[in-house]
Amino acid sequence: MQEKLKAIALRLEEVEQQLMDPTVYGDAARLRALSREQKELTPVVETYRAWEARKADLEAALELAAEGDEGVREEIAAAREDIAHLARQVRLLLLPKDPDDGKSVVLEVRAGAGGEEAALFAHSLLRMYRMYAERRGWQVETVSCNETELGGVKEASCLIEGEGVYSRLKFEKGVHRVQRVPETETQGRLQTSTVTVAVLPEAEDVAVRIDPKDLQIDTFRASGAGGQHVNKTESAIRITHLPTGLVVECQDERSQYKNKDRALKILASRLLEREKEAQHSAIAAQRRSQVGSGDRSERIRTYNFPQGRVTDHRIGLTLYKIDAVMDGALDELIDALAAASQAEKLKGEENDG
Repeated sequence: MQEKLKAIALRLEEVEQQLMDPTVYGDAARLRALSREQKELTPVVETYRAWEARKADLEAALELAAEGDEGVREEIAAAREDIAHLARQVRLLLLPKDPDDGKSVVLEVRAGAGGEEAALFAHSLLRMYRMYAERRGWQVETVSCNETELGGVKEASCLIEGEGVYSRLKFEKGVHRVQRVPETETQGRLQTSTVTVAVLPEAEDVAVRIDPKDLQIDTFRASGAGGQHVNKTESAIRITHLPTGLVVECQDERSQYKNKDRALKILASRLLEREKEAQHSAIAAQRRSQVGSGDRSERIRTYNFPQGRVTDHRIGLTLYKIDAVMDGALDELIDALAAASQAEKLKGEENDG
């Protein structure tokens, strides 16, 4: 590990030297790549240097103790504690990174079991993710949204763009279960419904090549709220990828060109995800691997409104702050899930070692 850390420190020096070269700023792609690498390497090197410094402190304190200085016992204990903590931090920072962590995402929400109540909760989850994105400073663009008469959402897709979006939202994919008394329930009976959430890393242009000859592009009039414009202009876009049968619709923008651009982004992300799950015989199987069938028994998280609690079943965490969570306060949940994921990876590394 020492040799690997030294190599990383040398690489950071090289990157920082290159960033001092004025010619780099004329090449946006290179500048972006170097800046990203600097950001990734800096915490590793800083932690490594702190670790080395504390080890030097310990050696000095041990030498003084050997010479009969009794006053360094506390310093020795503190140094050993710091060294153990920093060593663990270094190992965590050296864990293999998910190459998609820095990407923006396509987030898809679909009502599952529960009829209209499931659609109403899908609307609530969509709002929750929008508010979480706002807290994080991310941009959200609705691509498509199929609403019900009561204001629920049968299914919706949106682009969430920003720094490290996938690294946070990847923990949200799966079946979300809600337990509450629906507004449509006159007898006050508790109902259990589900919503499935899919989180797909946005495909980069170099990652997926789409042949225009493989596309069937149709225009149609957008449906839903939007006034006279929606009913009179064929600005909505439907793109069919003929080799796979994948269909993407986008009708959120008034501009046909913007709708086409967004629909192509969604299609590229879905094709990339399809490639990653090539072992599945069909795209439906790939979807099930991420969100399940939507059955009530399959769930990653339960939102129980009468008890005011949210429980994440993967890590056994329960928070009694459902209103805050539904208003986008997701960091406590996601931080705990990220920590559990890191601990699991670290344990795997140690077992392999």
